[in-house]
Amino acid sequence: MSQLTLQKTKISNDLTELMKSANQVIKMAKGTYLFREGMKASELYLILSGRVRVSKGTSDGSELSLRVCSQNEIVGELTLFTDQPKYLFDCLLLEDSEIAVIQKDDLERKLFENTNLAFEFMKWMSDHFRKTQTKFRDLVLLGKKGALYSTLVRMTNSYGVHTDNGILIDLHLTNQELANFCATTRESVNRMLHELRSLGVISVTKGYITIHDLVYIKKEIQCEDCPAKYCSIE
Repeated sequence: MSQLTLQKTKISNDLTELMKSANQVIKMAKGTYLFREGMKASELYLILSGRVRVSKGTSDGSELSLRVCSQNEIVGELTLFTDQPKYLFDCLLLEDSEIAVIQKDDLERKLFENTNLAFEFMKWMSDHFRKTQTKFRDLVLLGKKGALYSTLVRMTNSYGVHTDNGILIDLHLTNQELANFCATTRESVNRMLHELRSLGVISVTKGYITIHDLVYIKKEIQCEDCPAKYCSIE
């Protein structure tokens, strides 16, 4: 395997150092929740190691996966500068993780005191919102097939590893987990993946997808080739 092609919208070095200055670091096991939707929110989190998934429950009891976060990414950020804040999403650990905890009130105070940090945080949030908007645009406008293809493109930008055989998505996924990213059913994803495999566009080995023809996938959804930092799964 050659180099990773990770294209992530990371927080700046100054913000990373600020978050790492938190006086609490916790270790949590895979399969546990960092927080759940509706819980009172008094903390933000910086992922030091491991991976977490941020998702939203739907009215029919299913789940929409919004992003996967890894090292030096913040979760819980949407609670800043709100009264009586509650977490809007669930955050599940996909791997054993080490996480820095910072009190919401402390971070707000430090951002008020340091205009440069506040500006850096605003830029990071702006990029974060742009990624979210493009994801929802694809889910709404492109239909089930387009949502899956768009998700595969985003995953290559976030977790793609170039190999002699194509681009390996270095993230283990069941078909149900992939369906959760696409706001569709596992059965629909099964059919669409089977079609892509039969065309030789992808292959799947033990839950890992390799993209052999990314051009085909992009062409099918008339991909606009947005900058990779906006077209990602984090």
